[in-house]
Parts: sequence; structure tokens; C-alpha cells
Amino acid sequence: MSYKRVIPCLDMRNGRVVKGVNFINIVDAGDPVEFAQRYERDGADELVLLDITATEEHRKTMVDVVRRTASAISIPLGIGGGVASMEDFEAVFQAGAAKVAMNSAAVRNPELLREASKKYGRDKIVACVDPKKVKKDGRDFWEVFISGGKVGTGLDAVEWSREVERLGAGEIVLTSMDGDGTKAGYDLEITRAVAEAVSIPVIASGGAGSLQDMADGILIGKADGVLAASIFHFNEVTVSQVKAFLKSKGIEVREN
Repeated sequence: MSYKRVIPCLDMRNGRVVKGVNFINIVDAGDPVEFAQRYERDGADELVLLDITATEEHRKTMVDVVRRTASAISIPLGIGGGVASMEDFEAVFQAGAAKVAMNSAAVRNPELLREASKKYGRDKIVACVDPKKVKKDGRDFWEVFISGGKVGTGLDAVEWSREVERLGAGEIVLTSMDGDGTKAGYDLEITRAVAEAVSIPVIASGGAGSLQDMADGILIGKADGVLAASIFHFNEVTVSQVKAFLKSKGIEVREN
């Protein structure tokens, strides 16, 4: 696949699409099926549905929501949140997911990532890496956070990204906690650092606020795709506008 992907993300809570800033201040945005169908019509390459509170609430991903959403669209649907066992993987894939993303479960049980990759194939397993810039020994350090951004792990984002690739992840969604929902642009430094450290695709996430931000994620951040939520959900830009802009910058995209 040579073209760069444009991926709307549906953050879910209690069966509804929500959006927050810096992983907090969550507000309701609408019904997931309606959003999914709209984004497919507008040319989205795939969708990501994240059950953002499943892990911290110690519950499973809402499989019924996955099934309803997957059955309403034909483009690939990636699922994350609350997937913590092989049984969870099976249930979500049976519900129609094309990919399953792991964050907290991968950190707590790396062997699960390896096992899932062996059973379902690397192309179906995504690692979500949520870094936040902190100070460690007087230097900047991108620490990996889990549990919806509430728990620091002490892991370095670049080193952990290399590890998830080694374990069998076929793709990384890299979400800057500092940028999430701010519309101030992707964290291009950490995005590029991870993209250059691994050989699997890296999707830039967290902070897209303009067409130029999304182009920068690819041209400067070296991402293989760009993921966004707020600017799509609230009709600030459309997927087709993003693709037209990327194309104008010489970036190859899939034609609608």
C-alpha cells in the first residue's frame, strides 16, 4: 500500500461517540453508526473505534456497538479498548472488526500481543502507544501511558514501539497525550522518532486541527496515515477535503 491513509477515530463511551481534550473533559458527539456511514461516504480509508473507558472501568469492549458499526460500513473497522484476552479478540473479530488495537493489555501482558499476532496475523494487530512528554534525569522523555492516559508506565515511547513491533504488532497508532483534542498539531518530533525507529506503519494521532497539520504529520512526522476526531466530528473539515489537500502537497492518497 503506497498511499497515505486518512482515518477518522470514534472515541466511545456508553455506546456514544464522545470527544475530550488531553484525555479529559469528555463531551457527547453522537451515534457511532451515523458517523461511520458519513465518513465512509466521504472517502475515509478506514475507521477506528476506541472504547475509551473500558479498561479503567474493568469491562469488555461493547461488542454490540462493534457489530452494529461494522455491519453498516464496508471499509475496515479497527477496535480498541477493553481487549485483554484471546477470548476478547475472538469476540471482537467475530463482531466484524478488521483490526484490534491494544494499549494497556499489551503493556501488562506483552505475551498476549504475541499470541494474538500468531493466531490472527500481524496485519490485524495494532499497538496503541500514548506518550506524554515528561522530565526524567533533566531531559525530555516521552513516557508511555495506559488506562486512558491515567497511568504512567516508565516506558520510553520509542523503545516500546520497537518492542511491540518485535512482539508482532503490524501497525502503531501513536497518540500524543499532550496534543489530544487541542487542535494544536501532531507532536511531530515523537511521531517521526517512532516512524524512523520501526518498519511497520505508524499512524499520527492527537492534535490535528488543520489541513496543514495533517500534511505535516506525513511530510515531517513520516507517518503512514493521519487519524483525527474533533475536526471531523464537528464538521470543521471533511475527509475529502483532507485528501484533496494532501494530494495538492504531492502525497498519494486513495481516490474516493
